[in-house]
Amino acid sequence: MIKLIQRALRAAFMAAEAVFNRAFGDRLNPLYHLGAMTFFLFWVVGATGLVLYAFFDTSVTGAYHSVEAITHGAFGLGSILRTVHRHASDALMLTMVVHLLRHYAFDHLRGFRWFSWVTGVVLLWLAYIAGANGYMLPWDRLAQFVTQASFEWLDWLPGFGGRLSRNFIVDAHVSNRLFSLLVFIHIGVPLVTLLLMWIHVQRVPKATTQPPRPITLALLAMLVVLALAAPVASQGPAALATAPQSLSLDWFLLTVFPLFYLWSPGAVWVLVAGGTLLLVLLPWIPPRRAGHANQLTMHPGAVRLTARGGETLLDAGLRAGLALPFDCRSGGCGVCLCTVHHGRVDLGAYQPAALTEAMRARGQALMCCAVALEDVELEVDGVASLAQGEATSAPRRWRAQVRRLERLSPDLMRVHLALPAGERLPFVAGQYINIVLEDGAKRAFSFANAPPDPNATPSTAGDVIELHVRLIPGGRFTTHVFERMKLGDAIDFEGPLGRFTLAESRRPILFVAGATGFAPVKSILEDAFRRGIHRPMELYWGVRTRDDLYLLDVVEGWQRDHPNFRFVPVLSAADDDTDWSGRRGLAHQAMLADHPSLAGYEVYACGSVRMVEAAVPDFLAHGLEEQFCFSDAFTPTRTAPAAVAAD
Repeated sequence: MIKLIQRALRAAFMAAEAVFNRAFGDRLNPLYHLGAMTFFLFWVVGATGLVLYAFFDTSVTGAYHSVEAITHGAFGLGSILRTVHRHASDALMLTMVVHLLRHYAFDHLRGFRWFSWVTGVVLLWLAYIAGANGYMLPWDRLAQFVTQASFEWLDWLPGFGGRLSRNFIVDAHVSNRLFSLLVFIHIGVPLVTLLLMWIHVQRVPKATTQPPRPITLALLAMLVVLALAAPVASQGPAALATAPQSLSLDWFLLTVFPLFYLWSPGAVWVLVAGGTLLLVLLPWIPPRRAGHANQLTMHPGAVRLTARGGETLLDAGLRAGLALPFDCRSGGCGVCLCTVHHGRVDLGAYQPAALTEAMRARGQALMCCAVALEDVELEVDGVASLAQGEATSAPRRWRAQVRRLERLSPDLMRVHLALPAGERLPFVAGQYINIVLEDGAKRAFSFANAPPDPNATPSTAGDVIELHVRLIPGGRFTTHVFERMKLGDAIDFEGPLGRFTLAESRRPILFVAGATGFAPVKSILEDAFRRGIHRPMELYWGVRTRDDLYLLDVVEGWQRDHPNFRFVPVLSAADDDTDWSGRRGLAHQAMLADHPSLAGYEVYACGSVRMVEAAVPDFLAHGLEEQFCFSDAFTPTRTAPAAVAAD
């Protein structure tokens, strides 16, 4: 039953993550940043709470009136502040619950992870207590209900004997001293929560407590919009002599309270205590034999370390102090790709776009998901060396200047970037760079030119990089390129990155490019022509209309100059009356029509995720061997191994 529940939850999370990856890109997928979002929301609650406390009267008689003065004062800003405090508290509970569910779904609670799980359960209750306690302070009718219900419930416990609830029978019994105690609790519990949050993340190697800036800004904007659309209002001053008849409850923070009047206090205690105990014991239910430690040998280096039972390859490496490449830590971006040379691993749960069947066939795995089942030897992609602390999780940062801007079509710009004099960027044809924006956000673009000839004498001028930038409607960087970029502008970028490169073999090659997926293929072909590679090569370039074939004359020139190269353009949106005598439909289908059997071929596919996900299974179904299928997919905001045009 437990496994069935976990499988269902895991399938739901994987489906939701895939949708968010398509919508926002893996770097900005909120499900990959739940813990960091919780930290950020805690700071929002704390900051707004401190401002509110500065104007709050902690006396019984002054509490309600001071809250009303805050709400209706400062030209409406007080109401926004109070409402942001309330909705941020609700959002904090929501992110904590989803974070807990996600770790349960992926079974990240057993073995050495039990400590993080148990402290997480305690944190959930601390946040709930602090939030419910906060509803006592405005001293309105809702505060009256929450306070009386809470103390009546506590009075059921042995030793209290009704003494607590007697303080809230009539207004005269509620003293300023008692009310100050409620305020002290509302300050003290969050401080304990913050301390435990810090302890909680210490067990997670390289844990981040700050979400990406776009998510931070989106959360703030959402809270402000909610504050304007659904402002919080007090529900009339407390009057202990009468019972409230109608109240508006916060179901995020007051979930348990209606049960106090539906069940007996003892039954609610059984539910709360039993549920909490069950959550605490889940790492050991059902009992399982603890996984044994395995030895990892990581190349290039080599570095030897120990992975605990159930620990991912990435966590083991980070815990050992290696600066391994990673981003989402959830199998969605593909940054932490490695190749397993010896030993068995459990690949874990990941997005198919980040680890394709062809990649698995080549022995590749995602370190953030893979768990060693025995001693394993692996090679980390994109790292120069892991020996003696030489590893780096970040590629080299470069600065270049815009040398040339050439609009090849209404929505396609060819950008040439020049490095400083004498600098050479060593890359492999088919790789890409990450443009780094002012706020640290990154946009991926493939090299569209061949790498410099290693045998040529270095030029006194710096290397030139060619990029193909497609305009994304509303895209932040691409809009800048088309509307504001000018010659001489400075561009920061990281690279080179990526593994979409030509393999060394004797097989004939088939390229399938969708739209600007042509850019890395152009880089590979120009490099192959220069190196004198004589393997038969065919390019199927799929676009919507003839105008989208933005370098048609260049490709046709290749076909004239190189007998081993053939070019087939394919239009998908050409009307029947369009003056086009060439192929129509989808590029990969045109290629399969010409090559019904792909046995003995090597295929490279680059384009949108939808194109790649549709094409690769068809290739394999037509006899292509998985180890000879190379693919690279991109989305408008993708920052992981992506090909072209990111926003």
